Amino acid sequence: MNLYLRYFDKEILVNTVDEAIAFLSDIEEIGMNRALETDIRDYVASDVAYPKRYKIRPRVYFIIIKTEAATMEDFKEKRAVREVSAPKAAAPAVMRLNEEHYGWYEGQLDFKRVAMMPGTGKFQYRDTRFVARCKAYSGLDCYNRIVDHLSQRVDSRSQFPSSKGKNYKFTFLGECK
Repeated sequence: MNLYLRYFDKEILVNTVDEAIAFLSDIEEIGMNRALETDIRDYVASDVAYPKRYKIRPRVYFIIIKTEAATMEDFKEKRAVREVSAPKAAAPAVMRLNEEHYGWYEGQLDFKRVAMMPGTGKFQYRDTRFVARCKAYSGLDCYNRIVDHLSQRVDSRSQFPSSKGKNYKFTFLGECK
């Protein structure tokens, strides 16, 4: 595992955390201290694969990236990029959204509903859950039917989530005739 470090136009690819700390110690503005050194060593020792950004002052940072690249050229050409896998639970629901299968669906939608406050007469957004069963051709068709139904019955300023987001869930209940 190698480390890529960058601070403005100063950059380096090193093999050890000691080399990284030596590089950062040579940059006066960073102000290397024992706490920063300990944090860098902990980051390098951890299983975290994402880049780490350290704040020097407002809007000024240096970054450290763990990489498998052996040379700076390999790193710049992204030859040793680690693949980050997507969440496995979210993918099937999004993929099933457009599968056409005519039947009964149960859709659950969490949306922001505009409601008037009785005491003040002012309006505010309220989190609202709506569950409905309907005949539809797909999970997306079920979503569209629910949103059409609600848009005729709630304030037009209400906000509906995306059909692909975490605030919409559907279940295929069975075929219909």
